[in-house]
Amino acid sequence: MKMTLKILTASLGVLALAAGCSSQGSAGASSSSASTESSQEAARTVSVSASFYPVAWLTEQIGGSHVQVTSVTPGNVEPHDFELAPKDVSALSSANLLVYVKGFQPSMDDAAATVSGPDILDLSSAVDLKPADPATVEEGEKMGSDPHFWLDPVRMQAAAQAITTQLAKQDSAHQADYDANMKALNEKLTDLDSQFKNGTQKCALTTVVTSHAAFGYLTNRYGLTQTPISGIDPESEPSPAELAAVKKVVESTKTTTIFTEELVSPKTAEAVASETGAHTAVLSPIESQPEKGDYISAMENNLKEIRSALSCK
Repeated sequence: MKMTLKILTASLGVLALAAGCSSQGSAGASSSSASTESSQEAARTVSVSASFYPVAWLTEQIGGSHVQVTSVTPGNVEPHDFELAPKDVSALSSANLLVYVKGFQPSMDDAAATVSGPDILDLSSAVDLKPADPATVEEGEKMGSDPHFWLDPVRMQAAAQAITTQLAKQDSAHQADYDANMKALNEKLTDLDSQFKNGTQKCALTTVVTSHAAFGYLTNRYGLTQTPISGIDPESEPSPAELAAVKKVVESTKTTTIFTEELVSPKTAEAVASETGAHTAVLSPIESQPEKGDYISAMENNLKEIRSALSCK
């Protein structure tokens, strides 16, 4: 009887020990699984399709190594009328996020309305787009908002904040990094704004004659006046009456410089310059990635060109 009791007691001890080991093993496996999931979340890269260069640049600056950004509009392509091919639209479905500006690229608007897969961030409301100046809308053009917010550093800050908020929703594990990158970017844009404020305070002239109506936000921000040869769409052809009006402005304001741009034929601007005794220079709407540098350096070069054209001190 005593022997049986001893055997039973030993058996119960073995079972208890086995249960304890099993419990510890289960907890260890659960902890390991949670650790793996946490590591996977920390290593995640957010795939972003950005409509064109300024939007892609902003997203890269904020996302850093945590994002993989693809510009939907190829480099050195004028983005206003860029048509997405079916394969381009199909490629959007594999992204985690699509960032664009409604009203700027009609084919992108169509794609954003039909594509399934990515979350979609439309920056148009975040940057406070204004209706296009009727004087800058060519005959036959649809009246809408002026989409060229990126030429205003202050609106770029608003766009950057919207992108930061969205990336944090997509990838909360790296929110601290996104916030830190946003802070650094905000400082760069604040400095850029200060450069323009200080650089355009004392100018002999205040009228900026441009190839197309891309610089309204910039000129309004810094107390200048934009006179465009073409409207919001750079490919629109000005009428003889509109050309005559531009020439009259050039002569009455004693404008010395007619600005052309990289991705649009300069022929009309060159003709206006020739007929008014002005010369031409390049002012970039920064709608495609610069051949050298980035958005900041392109804007700084624009300031240099504006200061020269307007005889600023």
